[in-house]
Amino acid sequence: MEFSEVIDRRRSVRHLNAKLAVSDEDVQALLEAAVAAPTAGNIQPWRFFVVRSADARERLAAALHQRWAAAAPLVIVVAVDPRPCAARYGDRGEYLYSIQDTAAAAENILLAAVDRGLASCWIGAFDEGLVSEAIGAVQPITPIAVLPIGYSAESAGRPARRPLEEVTTWL
Repeated sequence: MEFSEVIDRRRSVRHLNAKLAVSDEDVQALLEAAVAAPTAGNIQPWRFFVVRSADARERLAAALHQRWAAAAPLVIVVAVDPRPCAARYGDRGEYLYSIQDTAAAAENILLAAVDRGLASCWIGAFDEGLVSEAIGAVQPITPIAVLPIGYSAESAGRPARRPLEEVTTWL
């Protein structure tokens, strides 16, 4: 698939086919795409929690207060360890660079999923403490994005986007 087609096909899909598993090969490819993301000073502050068992997905969905996520055969929780960025770049590293790096890794997962015929949705609205407990993350490791992944069970149309003229300034 051409890159422009991957970008064009990416959607937030909340209805995933629970009966179709995501292969180990696909999971590996998604994680490899994640770690190819840009990272300040090559620090790579991201951490990935691969949630595959039904029990773990149920606990995570309950912590998210988004029951639909339990139907995903795979959930990747993208988390950050801000300490190495803070050590090198101070507050800006801790509160900005580490988050930017981790968000870039999450986006790479979403795009790689589309390229492999999978669908996903970026969940960012959640209680960090509850999600951390559900996946066994210990502070300062902090969940940033929860990505339920699987095969789409819906036909998602193209969402409206603001016009470029409204969001772009040319200098």
